[in-house]
Amino acid sequence: MLLVISLIVSAFTTLHSQANNVIYAPLLTKSPIIDGDLSDWRDHAHNDGIWDMNRIKNTEFYKLDRGARNRLTDHGENSSLEEDLQARYFIAWDYEYLYLGAEVHDNIRDITDPNPAPKRWYFRDAICWFMEGPRDRASEWFGQGDNAFCFTATPQKNKEFAWWRHGNSEETYIEEHLPQEATTYVVKDKPDWGDGGFILEAKVSFSKTFKLSDPRWNPPQIGDEYSIEIVHTDPDGGDYGGHFMIYGNGDDDNTWTPLILSVPSPSLKRLDK
Repeated sequence: MLLVISLIVSAFTTLHSQANNVIYAPLLTKSPIIDGDLSDWRDHAHNDGIWDMNRIKNTEFYKLDRGARNRLTDHGENSSLEEDLQARYFIAWDYEYLYLGAEVHDNIRDITDPNPAPKRWYFRDAICWFMEGPRDRASEWFGQGDNAFCFTATPQKNKEFAWWRHGNSEETYIEEHLPQEATTYVVKDKPDWGDGGFILEAKVSFSKTFKLSDPRWNPPQIGDEYSIEIVHTDPDGGDYGGHFMIYGNGDDDNTWTPLILSVPSPSLKRLDK
């Protein structure tokens, strides 16, 4: 009997732990305008608060490699970890698009690649959402179903500033410009959030990205399981200045956090006076 109880408790603990490591992306009932203002959907999206290195260093995905992949570079300016980079990230969906947002406080804006060349989005300030869809629970490194949607932190529109890394059934690590017909995005400067502060808002077409990456993909429905990691690069004037990496531990998609396409988020109500 004790063995049975122990097994039940163990199973419950495992399920509880897994449940706490799942992101639920809410369905939006009204399509937002992509204009660099998140106010029309930020309260209806997934957002788990402010991320900085002080928070990240206490996470399991940081401890997996003792921070070898998750770091910011000290360029001698004596800025605190909070001043160096802080961000909130938002994600939601509807039956056509994935919606991505970020509110970023950054002490330095660096979008100059010291050795300009294609595919080097990670040598500039940028945010990249790594996503697998559908999630298959197999370790792959940008193989079939793996996608990365990468946006440089500048209001300038240039094909070099929006990248799509993905795989398919035959190739891995395909790098190309994010097709214009697949995305709409806006970066808005917020100088009151530090010299490099900005808001990023984007929508990415499911059918023009995930469908091309994986023939198993089906149009999105409530309950579908994807996975996610966010990489936020921050060179700060150096050649390669490191990055945030949350919800995962690198290019192995089996380390990325499960993401469930969920029902609409209920509106939060305030108490009347």
